Amino acid sequence: MHRASEAGSMRANLMAGLTVGIVALPLSMALAIASGVPPQHGLYTAIVAGIVIALTGSSRLNISGPTAAFVVILLPIVHQFGLGGLLLSGFIAGVILVVMGLLRLGTLIELVPYPVTVGFTSGIAVVIATTQLKDFFGLSIESEGHSFVDKAVGIVSALPEFQWQELAIALLTLLTLLLWNRTGSRTPAHLAALTLGTVAAWLGSRMLDGVSVHTVASTFEYTMNGITAGGIPPIAPRFFWPWQQPGPDGAPIGLSWELFGQLAGPAIAIALLGAIESLLCAVVSDSMAGTRTDPNRELIGHGIGNMVVPFFGGIPATAAIARTATNFRSGATNPLASVIHALVILAAILLLAPLLGHIPMAAMAALLMVVAWNMSEARHFIHILKVAPRHDILVLLTCFSLTVLIDMEVAVAAGMALASVLFIKRMIELTGVNLINPGHEHADADVPEEIVIYDINGPMFFGAAQNALKTLVSIRSEVKVVVLDLSDVPMIDMTAMVAMQSIVNNLAARGVSLIFCGLTAEVRLKLKQSGMLSGASVSLKRNRGDSIDAAKVMLSGEKKEG
Repeated sequence: MHRASEAGSMRANLMAGLTVGIVALPLSMALAIASGVPPQHGLYTAIVAGIVIALTGSSRLNISGPTAAFVVILLPIVHQFGLGGLLLSGFIAGVILVVMGLLRLGTLIELVPYPVTVGFTSGIAVVIATTQLKDFFGLSIESEGHSFVDKAVGIVSALPEFQWQELAIALLTLLTLLLWNRTGSRTPAHLAALTLGTVAAWLGSRMLDGVSVHTVASTFEYTMNGITAGGIPPIAPRFFWPWQQPGPDGAPIGLSWELFGQLAGPAIAIALLGAIESLLCAVVSDSMAGTRTDPNRELIGHGIGNMVVPFFGGIPATAAIARTATNFRSGATNPLASVIHALVILAAILLLAPLLGHIPMAAMAALLMVVAWNMSEARHFIHILKVAPRHDILVLLTCFSLTVLIDMEVAVAAGMALASVLFIKRMIELTGVNLINPGHEHADADVPEEIVIYDINGPMFFGAAQNALKTLVSIRSEVKVVVLDLSDVPMIDMTAMVAMQSIVNNLAARGVSLIFCGLTAEVRLKLKQSGMLSGASVSLKRNRGDSIDAAKVMLSGEKKEG
């Protein structure tokens, strides 16, 4: 019985891997092209990362490879540093991911606010769709520029010269992608659409005079054994040193500290976005399958994968939600499916490379248009604008605008900074000081006017300390004893302790006694280590009742002395 169950699981993973491999094949090519490198580098990424990350990460279902989220970061790197710079930046990003996992930052990455992730993905989708308009319409643009505005102006200027045959293939592919699922066929829509577009382009070039479209083979070329050919080289990924790959001038990029410094910023952006995408994918797969992924181990697995793939020509990789969902729906139960998907792509390179070269660039553009629309989360974007608080809307629009108009590196930094500021602001709002006076419903009716009780609620950290404790500075002149109830304060940091010491000194200078009550063990230890509890005017009690009794004794003693 057990062997039959194992055999069934094996078959399910084999079929899932085959299905995902077929889906990932054209996507990997298209995403590499969109990132500014030849299509085989996307295939190498899917093969190597698909195996390494699956075996070293924590998720049982995630399928890793090139993703649309990286396109906006990788394209500027290729323009500035060439393929060699792209591979080196991916390696550095892998090191950063491993460090993040070892420092157990995975749980923090999972807490990135929803408006930040939607702003990123929507902005990325707009940029991807814009960059594909050139091939979609068959436009000839001499200089596209690097900024979004320059690209958009160039596209609009070139639109009158569009090529009808390229547009026809793009529209045919697009309509097939949108309508194929209605046929009920089990053939993946990507495979059907690209096959139909390729066949239509091939027939058109032979049956109609003067009709030709740009294909993978006519756009990209490779050199093997001294022979130059178009398309994808029919060979498996081979080991080579990334720094021996060409830079922007075509010469090997080499190694230098200056280069590492220039690539540090893009690498950090790749690592942060890769961490967000991989852990978001893990959350989705866990919710579908009822599994549990260790976020820190998953980061380490992605780090190792991204450190390995550059040595085989692979570009940065992360988990892909669409491919992972397909993997689950196809019956996958463990990482074997990801390994099979990688082997399917390897077999396609070795056996079908000449056929893959016939795929029209316009069909690839249509495929990426659909990918961009699916990742745009337009419905969620609009929903946030309608119902979210003003600060969340500001974060959403800021991340979206920076991603589109400037670059992803700036957008990632600004998005994480905004997420931190938003978190601090909300924590400040949760922390406050309440005056418990004789008229308060929770106060002791016999508390004299010379005694005031303050109830502090929430964590006391640098953002909340000043806001909460400034209330204590302006007490009435007749007050002789202040009781601070800290039973609802779970933690206190150095900034709050400095602010608290200032309050203690201020009250002591005015002859006002201070009683702390309800301290947790952690807060009591920190206040004791700071020396705050050793002052003559400071007392420590367990609860508010004991504090009020002690305050009355202090007050009666002062009156007798007076």
